[in-house]
Amino acid sequence: MSNAEQISRLLVSLPVVILACRAGAAVLRRLRQPPVVGEIAVGILLGPSLLGRLWPQGREYLFPQGVIDHIEVLGQLGLLAFMFFVGLELDLGRLRGNGRAAVVVSQCSILVPLLLGSLLALAMYGSLAPHGVSKGAFVLFVAVALSVTAFPVLARILIDDGLYYTRLGSLAMTCAAANDVMAWCLLAVVVAVATGGTSLAFLTTLALLVGYFGVMLRVVRPALARASRLRRFTVGGDNHDGLVLVLLFSGLCLSALATDAIGVHAIFGAFLFGLVVPRRTVAVERAATRLRSVTEPLLLPLFFVTTGLHTDIGLLASDPQQWLWFSAVLFVAVVGKWGGGGGAARLSGMPWRESLVLGALLNCRGLTELIVLNVGLDLGVISESMFTMLVLVAMITTAVTSPAVRALGTGALTMADHSAQKSERVTARDVPERSQPG
Repeated sequence: MSNAEQISRLLVSLPVVILACRAGAAVLRRLRQPPVVGEIAVGILLGPSLLGRLWPQGREYLFPQGVIDHIEVLGQLGLLAFMFFVGLELDLGRLRGNGRAAVVVSQCSILVPLLLGSLLALAMYGSLAPHGVSKGAFVLFVAVALSVTAFPVLARILIDDGLYYTRLGSLAMTCAAANDVMAWCLLAVVVAVATGGTSLAFLTTLALLVGYFGVMLRVVRPALARASRLRRFTVGGDNHDGLVLVLLFSGLCLSALATDAIGVHAIFGAFLFGLVVPRRTVAVERAATRLRSVTEPLLLPLFFVTTGLHTDIGLLASDPQQWLWFSAVLFVAVVGKWGGGGGAARLSGMPWRESLVLGALLNCRGLTELIVLNVGLDLGVISESMFTMLVLVAMITTAVTSPAVRALGTGALTMADHSAQKSERVTARDVPERSQPG
């Protein structure tokens, strides 16, 4: 296929993908579900699971290999920008001063699924691990994948259910923030193990990553803080917003390039750059809003579609044993996160209902899980059938979060903190005015 033909097909497939994801998100929002569930579902339906079976010619026309390559590049740009936003909006202050319950719950809600996931992965290694993948890399990746909590979409669920400014909501966000930090650190270790080869190469990669993190915190962050105090950035204005937007996008790309060169995934560089960028600066907020307005409605849907193109439910349907493994993965995922988080909350002195609600919230995975899974698939650590299982787990656990929280009854919880809710308001930084995708 010539370049001209690829561009023509791309001009057809792009609006189809973006409009379909928009429609899916709107439908799920009306059902009081996070929009990400609809966007993930649309991505799967456009892939081999449905469109490829009902109308293979249509799928081939929309997504020939050349077009898929272009879509993947655009989707990866959207993913890098999204990871920048995750870092920018991650309030590390939530990890401090939230008491004993936050420490206990945050640690147990990731350590319990890590342990259970490791045991399950050891049993699955012989039949589901790709050929040539080391047992350590496979086991560690599956364990990390089952330990993820979707920090961004959790904020949207708390807002929708009126829990964001309650004591329980604050605790959930604290635990999710701690989970995010630990999950990305563990995923960096998985990538280093999978790509490092020898022990010396692995240690070198890990040392370079730690050194880069130190440079970002000790050198880049103070430099950006000093620049943000210049009057042009504290006042903002159209004359400077464009320059700040260029600097932010260039910075996240260069930081992503740096971590990719080190030997870990580019998403870590974009995430680290978001962590060190100064917050509550007028020009930065405006530039981030502009970048978000393009990234989330236009570029992130392309990431969902590339995920859907790798997700083939038929791989499970053709083998009943695969469904047994899927059931085991789903069971371990729910018991590990919901049971681990809720059980730890109960042991720390919280009432049963609040403990169960907190466990249900931490069981939400969303887009964060898809990012982790795509990293594993790109590295060849997991097979396509295992990838499909984990994508379905991400969808199901995200979809059941809001209904579970409502079924457990949140009226009394919100009334207990009603005065706190009235005295606070959602700021653009804490909960952006957007359809949270992850």
